[in-house]
Amino acid sequence: MDGFTRNGLRFDVRDAGPAAGPAAVLLHGFPQDGSAYDAVVPLLTQAGVRVLVPDQRGYSPGARPPGRRAYAVPELVDDVVALLDAAGVDEAHVVGHDWGGAVAWAVAARRPRRVASLTVLGTPHPAAMRAGLLRGQALRSWYVGAFQVPGLPERALLADGGARLRDALVRSGLAPHRAAQYAARMSEPGALTAALAWYRALGVPRSGSTGRVRVPTTYVSARRDPFFAPASVEATAHHVDAAFTRVDLDADHWLPEHRPADVAAAVLGQVRA
Repeated sequence: MDGFTRNGLRFDVRDAGPAAGPAAVLLHGFPQDGSAYDAVVPLLTQAGVRVLVPDQRGYSPGARPPGRRAYAVPELVDDVVALLDAAGVDEAHVVGHDWGGAVAWAVAARRPRRVASLTVLGTPHPAAMRAGLLRGQALRSWYVGAFQVPGLPERALLADGGARLRDALVRSGLAPHRAAQYAARMSEPGALTAALAWYRALGVPRSGSTGRVRVPTTYVSARRDPFFAPASVEATAHHVDAAFTRVDLDADHWLPEHRPADVAAAVLGQVRA
């Protein structure tokens, strides 16, 4: 399959590996797309895993609805379930990085029967992040507040043809060619506003919170990640009521792009468990 539809929205999907193999869903973050996992996918397919990598809501050109409510976490979770349904997959090993990690936590908490295992790259459990706000997380998440201002972040980040966004990504540790690729994608009409809507949807009433996780979980943390405070990282294990494995890497934020072998090893550890 090369895509699926939900409520009139068209999502692009990379589907690789044996159709009869165990399935893994790889969820990207901001401002990536599914290509973030390009070096991870062959390592999984060579091991017999079917890999589904969607360009998520706001990133697929055919799935950029207006308004922040369309990007609340329940919608993002239901997108993943719709992908599984379209692919004919009853349950999958769910993997997420950055915002994709937040979605992965939520899918595991809200729809555990569809999740064979969970592997989260970098992103602490949302409840651990909230608890860590006064212990360093608020400072590391300063940009979340800045992104709430309508229009201003778009004008600032896309100035000079997206050079400011590209340079900010490089300063965060991302390889320059990847930073240029993602900045170019975000320069498409409406793309950055749709991607920022994920942050703006955090205040949508009655969207619910991510509860405790009761599926086998591997959490891959990165010591040099500038976005997640150690307090949030350390507290994550307290929100998992199942087998929990922590993999701590001397790495930066961009784990799918820069540490694909470690990511694949973490996922395969769950697939083979």
